[in-house]
Amino acid sequence: MRLGQSKACPLRHMGRERRERERERREREREREKREREKRERERERGGERERRERERRERKREREREDERERRERERRERERERRERERERRERRERERERERERGEREERERERERERERERERERERESMSPSLAI
Repeated sequence: MRLGQSKACPLRHMGRERRERERERREREREREKREREKRERERERGGERERRERERRERKREREREDERERRERERRERERERRERERERRERRERERERERERGEREERERERERERERERERERERESMSPSLAI
C-alpha cells in the first residue's frame, strides 16, 4: 500500500480536516458577508425611512404654515368686516343725529314763526281796538 492511501494514515486525515476547516471558514465568511449585505440593505431602507419621515415632517410643517396663513387671512378679513360695520354704524348714527337736529331746528323755527304770527295777530287786534275805541268813546 502506497503512502497516502491508507485510511489509517493521519496525514490524509489531516488534509481532510484542513479542507473541512477551510470549507467551514468559507461558509462562515459567506454567512458574515450575507449578514453585512442584509445590514447594509436595512440601513439603506432605514435611510429611505429616515428620508420619508423627514419629508413627511416637512410636509406637515408646510401644511401647518398654510393653515396658519389661512387663519391669519380669515382673522384679517373678519377684522376688516368688523371695522367696516363699525364705520357704517357710526355713519348711520351721525346721519340720524343730523336728521334729529334738523327736525328740532325745524320745530323751533316753526314755533318761532307761530309766535311771530300770534304777536302779529295780537298787534292787529290791538290796532282794531285802537281804531274802534274812538268811535266807542263818541
